[in-house]
Amino acid sequence: MEIKIYDRKTKEVVIEKQYKEGHLKFLYNTVIGRVLLKYIFARKYFSGIYAKFMISKRSVKKIKPFIEKFNIDMNEYEGAEYKSFNDFFIRKRTYLAPLPQLSNNILISVADAKLSVYSINDELKINIKNSIYTVSSLVRDEKIADGYRNGTCLVFRLTVDDCHRYLYIDDGHVKSHKSIAGVLHTVGPISSYRHNVYIENQREVSVLETENIGDFVQIEIGAILVGKIINHPVTSFKRGDEKGYFSFGGSTIVLLFKEGAVKVDDDILGFSKKGIETKVRQGEKIGEIVK
Repeated sequence: MEIKIYDRKTKEVVIEKQYKEGHLKFLYNTVIGRVLLKYIFARKYFSGIYAKFMISKRSVKKIKPFIEKFNIDMNEYEGAEYKSFNDFFIRKRTYLAPLPQLSNNILISVADAKLSVYSINDELKINIKNSIYTVSSLVRDEKIADGYRNGTCLVFRLTVDDCHRYLYIDDGHVKSHKSIAGVLHTVGPISSYRHNVYIENQREVSVLETENIGDFVQIEIGAILVGKIINHPVTSFKRGDEKGYFSFGGSTIVLLFKEGAVKVDDDILGFSKKGIETKVRQGEKIGEIVK
């Protein structure tokens, strides 16, 4: 299954290179694969077992072929040597976009990712890739969900070649936080036809009260082979501070904004309407905060 991505830098639509595409087709598109997926591969214990290999020295040999396959520019990242593949996977950048110089009304990307935009309707429903979600099913709290009627939903899909660290996009404090247990399906399009991955998967839900945006919800969603979702234990934060990171695997971050809080850039909106995700980088301008 081809996945089309709009690259803002080159202004071209490209076909995404997929990690372990053949394995995922077997798991999601065959009877035997779906049985194995249900009872083994989508379970947290399997991701834990695989994570043990990814933090071992034996996994180092996977790094160089991975960098070559996905054309990753390692000049952007700290450290020339890694003790394991997961050590490489959670690598830090040597720099971040100059966030303090950006105007307070600029909406920035929370992470390196492939971004899609969706509307939340009056019934608090969101149609994400032909799967219908309710805000309450995402956050598991009807009182919180009610405030997002006619709002905006941003879905940041992080693929294995992305930097898996994510940040706070405004100054503020954590109003509430909870962990929701679940299974670990891939967050790629191949799984969305059979599973409502954003409500079935393990996730972390934070309500953030911020200076410029107001209240909004940030949800980090685990995926198949993700070892852990790590959020730093803070109560207050500044725009550009690191919020956390994912261990090995593809993952997703969902942002929910209230009606009229943000305006997403036209190019991202236009390609989202065509079913095409936009490649964005952490700290990049993706829209405006409406005051």
